[in-house]
Amino acid sequence: MPATLTDPSPRRVLVLLASTRADGNAELLARAAVAALPAGTELRWQRLAALALPPFEDIRHSVGSYPAPTGDLARLLDDTLWASDLLVATPLYWYSLPATLKLYLDHWSAFLRVPGLEFKARMAGKAMAVLCATSSGSEPQLAQPLVDSLRYSADYLQMRWLGHVLGDGTRPGDVLRDEAALRAAARLLVGGA
Repeated sequence: MPATLTDPSPRRVLVLLASTRADGNAELLARAAVAALPAGTELRWQRLAALALPPFEDIRHSVGSYPAPTGDLARLLDDTLWASDLLVATPLYWYSLPATLKLYLDHWSAFLRVPGLEFKARMAGKAMAVLCATSSGSEPQLAQPLVDSLRYSADYLQMRWLGHVLGDGTRPGDVLRDEAALRAAARLLVGGA
């Protein structure tokens, strides 16, 4: 739950960059969103493409449980559990999630089955917001499968959905011309898009 005026704990935002391109349009939207956060907000950034995440193997019905993650996956899990808010900044790839983001979500299935981790209980009450860079322009419905995938994932873990913002941009920097999306991104974490 985000901090309130009577809550002494700081708000902790994990920005998950799902693009394979550094400084891409989704990241520019994320920078606009976090620039509007109040002083005292703690931030961590994770560029998913820069992490050496192992492939996900579904052993739910054979082994049943998963070992505690190691390496970059353990660090990503720690950051996820540390956060009060997850801000997902992603481009739209073929009407869906980039592979880096899908792999992260696939590992949630493992986290749910790590003995003693209690991932679902620890995620409940956290918030999720999504910034999506898309070239769909006048066809925002083309990003709906991506948005739905993330919203349903948040709902499953009983996370609060803060909303999403679509920014129009294909080439690097294009989203900076989408003033409405930049304004909405700046409001997303501080009062809704």
